[in-house]
Amino acid sequence: MNELLLSKRLACVAAQVKPGDRVADIGSDHAYLPVYLIKTKQINFAVAGEVIKGPFETAQRQVQKSQLQEQIMVRLADGLAAIKESDAIDTIVIAGMGGQLIASILENGWQNKQLKKTQRLVLQPNLDENEVRLWLSGHGFGITHEEIIEEKNKIYEVIVASPMQEAAYSEKELFFGPFLMTEKNPVFQKKWMHASHQKQNVLKRLQLAKNPRLEKIKELQKQLLWIKEVLQ
Repeated sequence: MNELLLSKRLACVAAQVKPGDRVADIGSDHAYLPVYLIKTKQINFAVAGEVIKGPFETAQRQVQKSQLQEQIMVRLADGLAAIKESDAIDTIVIAGMGGQLIASILENGWQNKQLKKTQRLVLQPNLDENEVRLWLSGHGFGITHEEIIEEKNKIYEVIVASPMQEAAYSEKELFFGPFLMTEKNPVFQKKWMHASHQKQNVLKRLQLAKNPRLEKIKELQKQLLWIKEVLQ
């Protein structure tokens, strides 16, 4: 890996880290992100957390190869347990996982008081983005920025959140993303046009079933109407 090159997905995440922040990258994937952020002098301290021994050892090797052992702490821990009070973390990054898993990591961190109401969150779910937004809205975190990008025929969303006094969103905003549904860039339109086709096919199958699941049919019909409205 060229330490100064990131995938488009990770570069989008890196762009949301404020200069000088102390960063915890949970599920660090070879520690690519913290190594890049320090090599480019965007930050000077990071924690790289991994819950599985193999990826943890890989991240360790990458940090040693980059000679950044003094600035990147690689820790084997479950979720936000990788963060110590003395780390004084400003920004938590959780990228490259499903939205349900990200929400679960945040919830565990919240319950165990590992997540502080002073920390920014930079989250990149691979799917179920609405689950992440739902968790944020229920725990006093307001969405401050969103990005949607395409890389190698896959579409990714980046959600940035900060603690807020009031962070109320409609069901529709949680579904699409409050910023994304306003901007409606070409990648957003492509994602939801594809989703519309998929949901229409599922709806047809459900309607033809011997025992139709009425609640699921109603939910799909509502979502298809939303998609039609948003893409107009």
